Amino acid sequence: MKNLAFYAVVVLGYIAYGAVTEADRDASGTIVSEGSIDAFNMRVGDCFDSANSSNDEVSDLPGVPCSEPHDFETYAVFDVTLDSYPTEEAMGELAYDSCLQRFDDFVGLEYESSVLEIITMYPTTESWKQDDREVVCALYDMNEEKLVGSTRGRAI
Repeated sequence: MKNLAFYAVVVLGYIAYGAVTEADRDASGTIVSEGSIDAFNMRVGDCFDSANSSNDEVSDLPGVPCSEPHDFETYAVFDVTLDSYPTEEAMGELAYDSCLQRFDDFVGLEYESSVLEIITMYPTTESWKQDDREVVCALYDMNEEKLVGSTRGRAI
């Protein structure tokens, strides 16, 4: 019985920790206080900072309100409609090209004239096997300056 109580406390503690560290969103879905955001539940307009990860695979990102200085802003999220996973290189190219097509409409300026650069998050071979088809397109300042406010329609 003591072991069961111990595991219950551990599980409840983990759930409470997750609830406390998750980014808060308002009724419209906008991040209003910083915290962790699930990389598989990114939304257009989400602002976040660099993840502290030793590899290229990311599951959580440090979300922040766009009104605060941040590294990245999500500007497009879409699913890949391929029947099977291509090579890792081909998936990266597909994600980048698809994000590039969506850039001008969000920023209000053609990519070549902008100070913003594109970063993509896309399925890996392993996540594809678990039905991950989502590509996330995000922007950052190529001069490594923090962004403040949304880049939507700012033509920068």
